[in-house]
Amino acid sequence: MKVDIIGGGPAGLYFSVLAKKSLPQAQVSVSERNRADDTFGFGIVLSDETLNNLRAADEPSYRDIAASFAYWDDIHTHYRGQVLRSSGHGFSGIKRLTLLQILQRRAAALGVSIRYETEDPGLAAHGDADLIVAADGINSRIRESLAQQFRPEVDLRSNKFVWLGARMRLPGFTYSFREDACGIWNLHAYMYAEGECTLVVETTDAAFRKSGLQIEDESATAAYVERLFAEELRGAKVLTNRSHWRNFPTISCARWHHDNVVLLGDAAHTAHFTIGSGTKLALEDAIALHAALMQHTHAPRAALPAYEAARREEAERIQHSANVSLVFFENVRRFWHMDPVQFNFALMSRSKQITYDNLRLRDPGFIAAVDRWWAGAVAAAGRVALPPDFAAPPPMFAPFALRAMRLANRVVVSPMCQYAALEGTPNDWHLVHYGARALGGAGLLYTEMTCVAPEARITPGCAGLYAPEHAQWWTRIVDFAHRHSQARVCLQLGHAGRKGSTQRMWEDMDHPLPRDNWPILAASPLPYYPDSQRPRQMNRADMERVREQFMAAARMGQDCGFDMLELHMAHGYLLAGFISPVTNRRTDEYGGSLENRLRFPLEVFDAVRAVWPQDRPMAVRISATDWIAGGLSGGDSVDIARAFSAHGCDLIDVSTGQTDPASRPVYGRMYQTVFSEQIRNEAGIATIAVGAITSADQVNTIVASGRADLCAMARPHLADPNFTLRAAAEYAAMGYAIEGVSWPRQYLPGRQQLETLARRARADAAQKQAEPRRAPQLRS
Repeated sequence: MKVDIIGGGPAGLYFSVLAKKSLPQAQVSVSERNRADDTFGFGIVLSDETLNNLRAADEPSYRDIAASFAYWDDIHTHYRGQVLRSSGHGFSGIKRLTLLQILQRRAAALGVSIRYETEDPGLAAHGDADLIVAADGINSRIRESLAQQFRPEVDLRSNKFVWLGARMRLPGFTYSFREDACGIWNLHAYMYAEGECTLVVETTDAAFRKSGLQIEDESATAAYVERLFAEELRGAKVLTNRSHWRNFPTISCARWHHDNVVLLGDAAHTAHFTIGSGTKLALEDAIALHAALMQHTHAPRAALPAYEAARREEAERIQHSANVSLVFFENVRRFWHMDPVQFNFALMSRSKQITYDNLRLRDPGFIAAVDRWWAGAVAAAGRVALPPDFAAPPPMFAPFALRAMRLANRVVVSPMCQYAALEGTPNDWHLVHYGARALGGAGLLYTEMTCVAPEARITPGCAGLYAPEHAQWWTRIVDFAHRHSQARVCLQLGHAGRKGSTQRMWEDMDHPLPRDNWPILAASPLPYYPDSQRPRQMNRADMERVREQFMAAARMGQDCGFDMLELHMAHGYLLAGFISPVTNRRTDEYGGSLENRLRFPLEVFDAVRAVWPQDRPMAVRISATDWIAGGLSGGDSVDIARAFSAHGCDLIDVSTGQTDPASRPVYGRMYQTVFSEQIRNEAGIATIAVGAITSADQVNTIVASGRADLCAMARPHLADPNFTLRAAAEYAAMGYAIEGVSWPRQYLPGRQQLETLARRARADAAQKQAEPRRAPQLRS
C-alpha cells in the first residue's frame, strides 16, 4: 500500500506514525512545504481525554509527549480588578515545536519518508498512491482543488486575534479582560513549558481599527500588549513569531473524502481556539482514520466513508461548541455590566460543555460562591435582607417578580398546543393536563396558544377565549392551579394568520384541512406551503377587528383570574407575519422598515395593555431569528424587544424560526438561549429562554449566568409533569436546603421516598466512581 500524506503538521505526522506502525510494509511518505523546525505560534493545549486517546493509540510517542508538557488544573480570570479561580479542569500545554519534533522522530524511526521544503505539485503527482491524505491545514490546496466535491464553507469571524508568547510562569490557564479607550481586549494565556507561555489577544474589529495597530507590525503589537496587560505580564517581554492579526475562519466541508483523497484536521474543519481543540481534533482525526483503515486494509478507499461516518458527529459537536464559545468573546460587551462572580460563571459555561452541575463536581467552592452571590443578588433586587447563616439554594429555586406577580422559582411550563378543544372549548383533558403540571412545582404555567376568534385557530382542535363557555373552563383550570399549587398561570393569546385552518400535529401538520377550511388573513397574501390556502392581505378594517378580538379575549382572561398575559408574535402566526420581512411584503405604512412592520403589532399590544390590569405583567413571544437569509436577525430582535419594552412590555419570551418552511435552524442543546442572552443583556429587559432545555442543570446554568431570567420547557414537562419537584428532591439529596417549591400535602410521602432514592443513588455513584487519573505534573 502506498500512502501519500500532504502536510507535516500534527495531523499528518501522527497519521503517518499510526499507519506505518500497523502496516510496516506500506510506503508511507509525508511532504511538508516548510522546514522541519519551522513552526508558527508557540504552545498548544491538550485535554486529559485527548492524552488518554494518544496513549491508547501509540504508547511511545505518548510517553515523550507526557514527559514534555506543563499541566494545570486551575483557570484564573482577571476582571474588574479581581482575580477569580476555578479548579478541576485538567489541561496540558506543550511547545508546538516540541510536539512536532517528537512526532518527526517517531515517524522517522518507524521508516516514514518525510520530505521538508517540498511544495506539493498537486494531485496529478500522486497517481500511484492508494491513499492521499490532505493534512495541509486551513489553507488546504487539495481541498480547494476539489472544492466542487468537498463543498467547503468558510465563516470568517468578526474578532481580530494574534498569537504571541512570553517568558514567565503562570499559576494556571489565565483569562484577562481589559478596556481602554479603543474597546475591550481579551487575553488567553497558558504555560506550555517551564517559564514559557502562549498569549492570544483578541478584540473587536472596531477596537483594533481605533487602536491604530497594523496587521503585520509585530513590534507595535507587542508594545501595545505589554502596556495593556502590564499587571498580568509582571514585566515579561512579549515575544512574536509571525504574529500577524487575523480573523478566525470557521471551516466546514459537506464531504471529507473523494475517491482516494481524504481531508484531515484543519483541512476538513476548524475549531476556534477559545476551547483549545484545533490540535485535539487533528490528532483524533488521525486516530479515527487509522482505525477505519485497519478495517479496510485491502480496500483503502472503503475506509474513507467509514472514517467520515465514525468521526463527523464528534468533530461537528466540538466545532459547534467552539462556535458557541467564540460568540462570548465576540460579545464581551454584552456581559461587561456583570458582577465578577456572574461574569466568571458566564465565561466558564459559555460553550455549554461546562455547566452548573459539572462545575460543582469540578470545584464545589466555585459553585458555592455562585450560589451565595446569586441568592444575595436576588434578595437585593427584592429588598430582602438575608441572615448571615443563609444556605443558598441552586439558582433555579430563587423567586422572581414581575409587577405584582411573584413566582416561587425560575421554571416555566412552556405553552404546548393540545389540539383537544371542541369549537375552542377546553375540557377535562385540559383540566387534567394543566392541573398535573401545576402540581409539579413549576413557578409559571403557560396555556397553549389560545385563539381570539374562531378564524384565528390553527386547527379545529385549538383552544379559544372568545365565548362564555371558554371562559368557564379556563376559570376552572386557573382556580384549580391557584387552590392546589404555588404556580402562577399565564394566558397566551394568538391568531394563526396564514398558518390557520390546518391539520393537527399528529396528522399533516401545517397543511390545509382536507375539507371545511375557513378563510385566513395575513400581513401579505403569501401561502405557507405551495398547497396551502392563500391568505387575504389584511386591510385597515381587518386590523381594527383583530385588535378588538385581542382586547375582548384579554378582558375575559382577566375575569378568569390569569396572573399574566402573553401575546404570541412568533412562529409565523399573524402578528409575527407583520414583523418579519420574509412574510411582510407590504408597501404601505405597515411594511418596509422594521419600524413600519412593528406598527400593527405594537398597536395590538397597546390596546391589550390598556385593558389588562396594571398590576399584572404582560409578555411578548418573538422569533428572534427567522433562520433565513434576509430575515430577522439577533440584532433585529434587540430592537424589537426595546420597542415593546418602551410600550410597557415586562418580559420577552425568546423563541426562533417557524416563520417559513425555508427556515434552517441550527439545533443543539439550549440552542435558542444565545438570543435570550443577547436580548436580556443588550435591550435590558427580562427574558424567558426556551428551546432544547431539558434538565435542572441547564436551568441553573442559564439563569445564574445571566442568559435569561426564566427557563421554559415543553417536552420535559410532557414526559414528567413533576420535573421541578424531582429536581428539588435531587438537589436536597446533595445537601441543599430547597425553597421555592411546594409539595401538595397529599404527595409528601412521595417527596420523602424521592429524596431517599436520590441520596441512595448518589452514594452508589460515589462508591463506583474511580479516582480520576491525573496527568504528570510539570517537572521543576
